[in-house]
Amino acid sequence: MIDDSKVGIADVDTRALVRHIRSKGAMNAIISSDVLDIDELKAKLANVPSMAGLELSSKVATAEAYEMKPENAQYKVSLIDFGVKKNIVRCLVDRGCHVKVFPLNSTIEDLNSFSPDGYMLSNGPGDPSAMPNSIELVSQIVEQGKPVFGICLGHQILGLSQGLETEKMFNGHRGINHPIKNLKTGKGEITSQNHGFVIAKSSIDSNSAIEMTHVHLNDNTVAGIELVNKPVFSVQYHPEASAGPHDSRYLFDQFIDNMKNN
Repeated sequence: MIDDSKVGIADVDTRALVRHIRSKGAMNAIISSDVLDIDELKAKLANVPSMAGLELSSKVATAEAYEMKPENAQYKVSLIDFGVKKNIVRCLVDRGCHVKVFPLNSTIEDLNSFSPDGYMLSNGPGDPSAMPNSIELVSQIVEQGKPVFGICLGHQILGLSQGLETEKMFNGHRGINHPIKNLKTGKGEITSQNHGFVIAKSSIDSNSAIEMTHVHLNDNTVAGIELVNKPVFSVQYHPEASAGPHDSRYLFDQFIDNMKNN
């Protein structure tokens, strides 16, 4: 946790810090250039809530729907904003999509009023299991049989909507050099990732309607799923990453193909 003032740190053995986190797990921290009393800082840190069970999307998602489109749009996409990165919208617009971004508390009727060809489930912060209304909404979307593409939190909520489970990771994935294997093509991808929750692989193994499509090569965690016999898929990482890597931009093309074929 960092307060609103500008702070800097020095003389810290970052390699030792990395080893500590690696063995002890991800944890909250506090940096202060104002309060210097250790006991007072520890007291402040003790009041920082655990990420488990914490809903944060409503604090960053749009409150009003808005639209972005190219001159000659070929497809219409209803995008649920859980904390969307603007480049997700740009990647869709660049591929001929008229995108309407909806607040996360929208209803299925709101989304369908746009007459979309497909649905985008955006990234965002927090614990997906703390979002029952969003999980139910995504379940209703999937039941319609139209193309769906989920990224990061959207991927996790999609999984929960189909009976899968999520879990908080001992160490999250942070950075722009995470290796992923596409299990359908056998190809590797270098990806950008920033998450502390993941779909539990054991819950996929017992669900015949879900197929794991991508795996994280560092720890074998779930990096992508798709629904059997439905044009619905999602990934745990960020194919829209800007300035990159761009190894996974093909996923947007896959979503476009699903809308075209559907």
